[in-house]
Amino acid sequence: MERTQVDGKDHQQVLKEFSRILDEQIEKIVLFMLEQQGLLAIRLEKLGEVHGILLEQRDISRTYELQEAYRAVGHDLVKLLKFVDLNATGIRKILKKFDKRFGYKFTNYYVSTRSNHPYSQLQGIFKHVAIGAVVGALSRNLALLQDHQGSQLSIYDQPSVILKDPVIDLINASVDKLTHSTSFLHFLGQHALIVQEDIPCATDDHDDDQRYHFMSLLLNLANTFLYMVNTYIVVPTADDYSLSLGAAATVCGVIIGSMAVAQVFSSVYFSAWSNKSYFKPLIFSSIMLLLGNLLYALAYDLSSIAVLIIGRLLCGLGSARAVNRRYISDCVPLKLRMKASAGFVSASALGMACGPALAGLLQIKFKIYYLTFNKNTLPGWVMAVAWLIYLIWLWISFKEPVHDFEENHFPQDSGVVEQSEHGIVQPLLISEAKDDEEGERDYDESEEASVKCHEPASSISSAYRLLTPSVKVQLLIYFMLKYAMEILLAESSVITTFYFSWPTSSVAIFLAVLGLTVLPVNAIVGSYLTNIFEDRQILLASEIMLLVGVILSFRVTGPYSVSQYISSALITFVSAEVLEGVNLSLLSRVMSSRLARGTFNGGLLSTEAGTMARVVADGTITMVGYLGEEKLLNLTLLPSLFICIASIAATLLTFNTLF
Repeated sequence: MERTQVDGKDHQQVLKEFSRILDEQIEKIVLFMLEQQGLLAIRLEKLGEVHGILLEQRDISRTYELQEAYRAVGHDLVKLLKFVDLNATGIRKILKKFDKRFGYKFTNYYVSTRSNHPYSQLQGIFKHVAIGAVVGALSRNLALLQDHQGSQLSIYDQPSVILKDPVIDLINASVDKLTHSTSFLHFLGQHALIVQEDIPCATDDHDDDQRYHFMSLLLNLANTFLYMVNTYIVVPTADDYSLSLGAAATVCGVIIGSMAVAQVFSSVYFSAWSNKSYFKPLIFSSIMLLLGNLLYALAYDLSSIAVLIIGRLLCGLGSARAVNRRYISDCVPLKLRMKASAGFVSASALGMACGPALAGLLQIKFKIYYLTFNKNTLPGWVMAVAWLIYLIWLWISFKEPVHDFEENHFPQDSGVVEQSEHGIVQPLLISEAKDDEEGERDYDESEEASVKCHEPASSISSAYRLLTPSVKVQLLIYFMLKYAMEILLAESSVITTFYFSWPTSSVAIFLAVLGLTVLPVNAIVGSYLTNIFEDRQILLASEIMLLVGVILSFRVTGPYSVSQYISSALITFVSAEVLEGVNLSLLSRVMSSRLARGTFNGGLLSTEAGTMARVVADGTITMVGYLGEEKLLNLTLLPSLFICIASIAATLLTFNTLF
């Protein structure tokens, strides 16, 4: 359709006609799916008759043949699910294109009127329709045909025993992808924003097995853990350190934030460097962090705030999180990738908790020759020793994987996908989906034709052009939550000292407790909430709760109490943690597949957004600090308040595109 064809028609008439056409196409998809399920059911019924005959005759010679027949039904079911998934993608893109071409807000109207209507077929697309019965029949019969034929127990007698069969796992993965159902492991893994391929390919999995090395993965996770410890170990004592060097306490914002400033640049060159090597970037990272921590520790005896900040800058230049992500994405087999991604997030969370806790333990003071060891310098000395040990371990144990990015840079379609496009699956809307996949999400058709389907973004500008409004809103939300968290954490030592006269050990315990809430909160959200509510609903609710936490943090009248500070901090931090998980989950879903790999990938973009938020937050603390510590709390919370309100408004505007 072209705009000129509808200029003479009434606005409502255009919407009505397009709604009718789309309703009819969606109905065809759902009816086709039901028809194919019926055919699968007939095949299962016939196989059941054969199974019964074999049991009566006690003929086990054809067991393997019957198992393969059941698995063939399972693979056809996967093709059917792929059909629905492709059409779901097509529907999303059609709605977005319609809004773009004609300037209508049709998506909001269509989704809001169809998503919860009892007779709407839209739920048949985005939610699986009666798949459970087919999966149940396959599981029961495959279980009966397994090696333990002598058992009289069925799968219903042993609900805790899960059938381990590749085709069942494949079906469940396809259903989970279609319905966005989740688990703690999957939810936690999405924090890493490591995009998973739809269906594993045998050749790709073999290549991953060739590149995979457990000790190398462990070294990457150790790098992640130590870096997060290094980031937060200075937070409880940064204000005291700056005072001891003759600077204001609020210069702690510069001390903490200088690491983030350097990380803005290091993330880019580490991401590019990982195209050629993983070992060399990790070596360079370890050396930078070793030198940076030595300078951080020596700044006390040199009485130089400049040396202190240079040390933190060097630590930021050693941020190899982009390499850690890239190693998991490229070198860990698909079957282990989600576990590795969850390990990446867990290592980050534990490092965040261990950093302040370790600082709380380093409350001793002594001198060796001219070197001073106290609560300010010991974090630097301890981390320098830790990075030296890590460097030796890395040199001895890391195995550089074979790099074949030029030849095998993009994930190939699996045999199952190919069969789905030529066999049972003939998507009614696949041409629309394919056309849009071959270009960028918001490109015109003329631009789409010139861009290859899986070609990664080659520059910041091309990556930016791939960002749809939904992705931009999610990056804004990520910026907002990281800003709010950094304000809370970075100024905690100054605020608690000014209002409550807390010692360093109390600040360290407070920050460690906050850090320890990360994994339990993600467990609750990943295992329960995301299976009850839609991600977009949790996103909006957690944004509102974060706003509540920020509002409660303000000092309005009267004395500022410990209970008010702790309760508001917990609400803010926990809400931000929930928001981060759901935000990255949605981001991985709505982001272009072209941002899955390459230098300028989705992980890099989210890292840059979060790092910029930390830089701005730490800079805000330092600048506001010159107005006096009594004004620090309220003035640093004001930007959080405004950005949070803007994020909620942006979420509401794009709410119906997050499906």
